[in-house]
This record gives sequence, structure tokens and C-alpha cells, in this order.
Amino acid sequence: MKILGIEFAPLNLPITRRLQTAAVLYATTAFVLGGVACILLSVYLLFFTKYYVIPLIYLCWYIVDRDTPKRGGRPSNWVRRWRIWRYERDYFPIELVKTAELNPNRNYIMGYHPHGIAAFGAQCNFATEATDFSETFPGIKPHMLTLNLNFNFPFSRELLLLYGICSVDRESLSWILTKQGTGNAAIIVIGGAQEALYAHKGTYVLELKKRKGFVRYALKCGADLVPVFSFGENDIFSQVKNPEGSTLRWIQETCKRLTTVSPAMFY
Repeated sequence: MKILGIEFAPLNLPITRRLQTAAVLYATTAFVLGGVACILLSVYLLFFTKYYVIPLIYLCWYIVDRDTPKRGGRPSNWVRRWRIWRYERDYFPIELVKTAELNPNRNYIMGYHPHGIAAFGAQCNFATEATDFSETFPGIKPHMLTLNLNFNFPFSRELLLLYGICSVDRESLSWILTKQGTGNAAIIVIGGAQEALYAHKGTYVLELKKRKGFVRYALKCGADLVPVFSFGENDIFSQVKNPEGSTLRWIQETCKRLTTVSPAMFY
């Protein structure tokens, strides 16, 4: 059904498909607006309501808990198994394909490509149990790594920690691979924000030649390297054309240098 040139889903879609769509809508909205929304909520509670004590108490908690993203997170099996993640999985659908056994007496760095716009494949496979990671790789505890910036947003950081997500820095990586025994997997989206700018449908451009620090850390910590490739990741969204040398690309590159975030324009 089209209205004003916009194609809408049929009204008679089964409820299961609508739940799948709602799950992806939540995941996308949380990715784009979650952190900012939590900051605005905190400001509102602090200055415009009688509940100002809530953000103040949370600030104290944040100070006490500030190192947790670098200490293996706070993974909750209950949160990782929420039904919403299976609806998200089935929307695309997403599948975890095992091509080799992983010894639980070893530690691993999983190098994930491509980043895509939102790394849905990494989030669904490693930050949740939607694809039954724990059953597929028994004895392996996954820790997806993300920008430190994401742990500066109040409240939303707590969900990241419950997923088992940690900071993508040297201290965090070293802790996961050397301080928690064996059977740990650190999942790094190698290309990061830079690779997101290359995420166009039907193409796979990887940011890899300048990203070799994870190899040094694997050698230093005695961890095994596991390559991970997400087929279809770049086909989820359409990104506005941003060829190198264009004004848009210059703006995106500048923003990335200043904030570590690449503002991809997508739909």
C-alpha cells in the first residue's frame, strides 16, 4: 500500500511479523536515539521535576561503577534471553553459522566484519542469546566491545553492561583475556566507525590494513583469533552516497575525528 509515494506494510500482516518489526524498531531507535534520550530524561528529572534525587543517586552510582565496562561488564543471562531478541532475529532473519569448534580452555578475539550501519549481526549473535550462542559454543562467554563513549550515557549504559558489552580499549581487552580465566571471547568490530561510512548495499569494503592492534594483543595475551563475517550486514539500510572527497564525507570524517562517531546518513 502506497500513500504519497511511501510504501506501507499491509494492514493484514500476522501479529508475529508485527512483533518482529516492533523489535527491530526498538533496536534501531535505541541505537540512534537511546543515549541522547537518556541524557534528556536525566536533565528533565534533575531540573524540572520533584524526582531530582534520582539522577543524583545515579551519578553517585556511575562514579562507583565507572570501571565496570573495563572489567568484563555485568552480563545477565536473563536479559540476554529476552524474547524480543528472537523477534529481532526472525525479522531479517539472522543465523549464527559455526564453522569450527572453540576450545573452552582457550581465550579468543573474534574479528567481526563488516560494521554496517548498526552492526545488527554482532549485536544479535553476541550481545544476546537470540541465536543460541552459548549452546553453539558451550563454555565460551562472549563480550562484544563498543566505543567508550557509549558508557557515558546514563541508564542506557546499564543495559549494555547487562548484555555483556564492554569498552573497546586496551585495559578492557586485557582484563577479558587475562583476568577472567579461560573460555572468554572478545568480539571486536574491527572496522569500527570508519567502516560504517563504506556500508553501501551490495558492496563490502573493509577497514583492515590499518587495524592490526588486535593481532598484537592476541599474541600478547595468548588468545586465538577467530574471523567472523556477517553476510548481508551492509544490505540492511540504504546509506546516502558519500564518496571520498565529497562535502558529506568531509563532514562525516571531521565529526568522527572529533567525537569518534561517524554520522552515517541512512534510511
